[in-house]
Amino acid sequence: MAKTPHAAADFFLGATTPAGFKGYFEALRREPGMQMYLIKSGPGCGKSTLMKQLAQKAEQKGEAIQRIHCASDPDSLDGVVFLQRRTAIVDATAPHVVEPDAPGADEIVISLYHTISAAQLAPHADEVKELFRRNALLRARAARYVASAGSLLLDSRRAEACSANFEKVRRYVKRLCTRLLPRLPEPIAPTEELRLLSAITPKGLVFYKGTVEALADRYIVFRDDCGAVSRLLLELIRAEALTRGYHIITCPCAMHPEDKVDHILIPSLRLAFLTDNRWHPVQMSGVQAVRCTRFVDRENLARCRARIRFNERAAAELLDQAVALMAQAKSCHDELETYYRAAVDFAQVEQAEQTCAEMLNL
Repeated sequence: MAKTPHAAADFFLGATTPAGFKGYFEALRREPGMQMYLIKSGPGCGKSTLMKQLAQKAEQKGEAIQRIHCASDPDSLDGVVFLQRRTAIVDATAPHVVEPDAPGADEIVISLYHTISAAQLAPHADEVKELFRRNALLRARAARYVASAGSLLLDSRRAEACSANFEKVRRYVKRLCTRLLPRLPEPIAPTEELRLLSAITPKGLVFYKGTVEALADRYIVFRDDCGAVSRLLLELIRAEALTRGYHIITCPCAMHPEDKVDHILIPSLRLAFLTDNRWHPVQMSGVQAVRCTRFVDRENLARCRARIRFNERAAAELLDQAVALMAQAKSCHDELETYYRAAVDFAQVEQAEQTCAEMLNL
């Protein structure tokens, strides 16, 4: 009798941020007991298809998986995490290069470079090189627009911070965690996964609402346009959850991943703490909404209203330009893939997929 497929979760593990490309592939490698399979190949050479097939086989066996999507093309995969097996297979090529520390003894490297015919690519070498160059230029321009937008949004966050009552926030979190995070009967070492629930992509800002619905039944949503209050709320909730020994999935802000968490998922409690704003509106039913203006001196914040509105409008335009440039970069990448697909022996790629499936016992 066939097993019922286990609900899969979708995440990003890297994205273009104001500080450039930020990835969490190394953090994945450092998760306790994680076995890494590193795929190396060129564009359009079957990496994503191989991983999709492995993910499908695991789902058909009823296994819990995480699909890791590519922020440059959300329809493609950058990786799959097989949760029960403590195994992950990832695209280990640029911009998220992962090199093995101890190849074979620790990580397993799956090179598909041998499937590419250099002879078939040679007549198109100039076109291929130009497409690589143009793709890099477009991505760099998009990153500059993202950086400019990030600077404006940070200014709005600082404006809100000057009007926030952070002591009131701390008291609220203490009460909230006492109510929602019961102390575990036996203390255990807390664990944490770092994942991105949203990212700026050629399709615009993508937010994986389905992941939240798959992992949680109860949603605490902090509505915060500027981010200063929600930043502290999530920081304190994260610290409290880890102190109490929970396994959590921490989702940094795609715009400021270095110092701001946007979402926290606690699968064992079927509980999600989410940030709602114009950049990733949380449109879900049955949420417990918390308006962050309750923690702010509204009269004082009103003095910054024109500044904040300007920042929002300008940031929105800058991000629109970034998305348009990302879409152009994806078109370059798609064209690159046509050259590589014509030069790849996909029978060998299929053999590699079968070998991976055997190693994973799928």
